[in-house]
Amino acid sequence: MQFIDLPKIDLHCHLDGSVRPETILDLANQQGVTLPTQDIEQIRELMIAPETCQDLDEYLKRFDLPLSVMQTAEALERISFELYEDAAKENVKYLEVRFGPLLHLESGLTLEDVLASVVKGMKRAESLYDINGNYILSILRHAPKDRIKEVLDVGHQYLGNGIAAFDLAGGEIAGFCSEFIPYAKYAKEQGYHVTIHAGEQGVGQNVSDAITLLGAERIGHGIHITGHHEAYDMVKDQQVTLETCPSSNVQTKAVPALSMHPAKAFLKDGVAITINTDNRTVSNTTMTDEIQKVMHEFALTLDDYFTIYSYSVEAAFTSEQIKKHLRSFIPA
Repeated sequence: MQFIDLPKIDLHCHLDGSVRPETILDLANQQGVTLPTQDIEQIRELMIAPETCQDLDEYLKRFDLPLSVMQTAEALERISFELYEDAAKENVKYLEVRFGPLLHLESGLTLEDVLASVVKGMKRAESLYDINGNYILSILRHAPKDRIKEVLDVGHQYLGNGIAAFDLAGGEIAGFCSEFIPYAKYAKEQGYHVTIHAGEQGVGQNVSDAITLLGAERIGHGIHITGHHEAYDMVKDQQVTLETCPSSNVQTKAVPALSMHPAKAFLKDGVAITINTDNRTVSNTTMTDEIQKVMHEFALTLDDYFTIYSYSVEAAFTSEQIKKHLRSFIPA
């Protein structure tokens, strides 16, 4: 089987974790940003997390270097375009990219500048390749909350036209959902879909909280519902889709090894799972790599793959017209 030829959907991919190393070097030199080295291989090493990190925080340190050059409109548009281009070239037909708009204001950009730039880059890729996409606005859980509603207000003009959803990301602590109830409610009132990073680092209760308190339609990762019966039953019975990211989960020690990832068990039990990259550069992966790893590790069939693909289609935060196009790739 030629895995690259399979149609693919990626619903969980971070912009700042998926920048080409060559682009970092190029942009830094254009912008006068001092890098620790000009050696592209060393830049690559600084951007790619170890196969197994000590924890999620060590993994997240890999985002500092990309963010240093993602402070201009031109850089954001370019990086957005290149991510969609890279995905399209491996037959990703639909890609949702998430990022934290508040992380890109250090050199004077406005929120409007930031959102306009990433959407423009995505649309340029859509015009050249057989790929569609949307952006998800991520708020870091540990950051000040004073501008969350402003982010949602500025993004509102792009709903249905490049921006689709609200997300909470960053380090996960137990019980975080209660702090964000008014913001998730506001997002839903504005017309945003909601997906929440939860249950990545061993706290199953966060998944049920994300669904009941924040109205999450999808869960980023969610793999630790395995030890929490209430959360597991809620995800399964309500068909809340899990955005699993196998390579990333191994790197951050969310699971000890790929062989112990619950993806196959979820699939066989009728839990709606999807396979995603999380961070193409930081995890040194592609959708092709993720699918190949999972299918080989768990001896999945082509039918199994298209079951996962179908879950991705139905969970995508996009129009019925685009979903119809995505369904056309499923074998009759």
